[in-house]
Amino acid sequence: MRLTPTFAALAAAAALLAPSRAPAHCDTLDGPVVEAARKALETGQLAPVLAWVQKDDEREITHAFEHARSVRKLNADAKSLADTFFFETLVRIHRAGEGAPYTGLKPAGQKLGPALVAADAAVAKGDAAAVEALLVEAVRHGLQERFARLKAQKPPAADVAAGRAWVAAYVPFVHWVEAVDAAAASGGAHHAEPEPAAAPAHHGH
Repeated sequence: MRLTPTFAALAAAAALLAPSRAPAHCDTLDGPVVEAARKALETGQLAPVLAWVQKDDEREITHAFEHARSVRKLNADAKSLADTFFFETLVRIHRAGEGAPYTGLKPAGQKLGPALVAADAAVAKGDAAAVEALLVEAVRHGLQERFARLKAQKPPAADVAAGRAWVAAYVPFVHWVEAVDAAAASGGAHHAEPEPAAAPAHHGH
C-alpha cells in the first residue's frame, strides 16, 4: 500500500499529538523488546536483540546476555532470575537510548491504546490500512473540534469578554495546527535519531 504525502503528515501528527491513553509497551513482559530477549536466550542468537539498543551499548548487552545464558543453565530458579536480569538490563538500556526513564518491567496484558494495537496489527499483517483509517480520523476529529469551538465565538470587537472568548479558542486552535505541522515535518523519528532543525513557528502565543 502506497501512502500519500498527506496521509504521512496526518499519521505522524496523530501519533505524536494524540493524548497518551496507555503506556508504551517496550517495557512490558509481552512487548517486542522482551519478546526479542526471550527468543535470544533460547536460541543463542543475539543480533535481533542488539537492534533494540544503540551501538555504544552493544558491549553491555552482550556481557549481560552471556552471563544470563551461563547462569540459567544451573536450575529452574537460576533460569528465572537470569532471564529477568537480562530483560531488565535490555529494557533499561533500550529506554535510555530513547531518552526515556526506566521504571521497571510491567506485567503482561497491559491495556494498550487503539493506535498502538492497530500499529502492531499492521506490522503483523503487513497492511497499514487500519492504521491509516484510525490516524486520519483522529486528526480530522481534532481539527473539526477545535475549529468548531473557534467558529462559535465572535472575533474581538466592542465586547471585550466576547473577544477574550474568541482568543481563548483561537490560540489553542492555531497552536494545535502548528504542532500537527511540526510533527508531520519531523517524521516521527526514533528519539535517538537526530533530525534536521525544524523551521521556527510563526505564532508566539
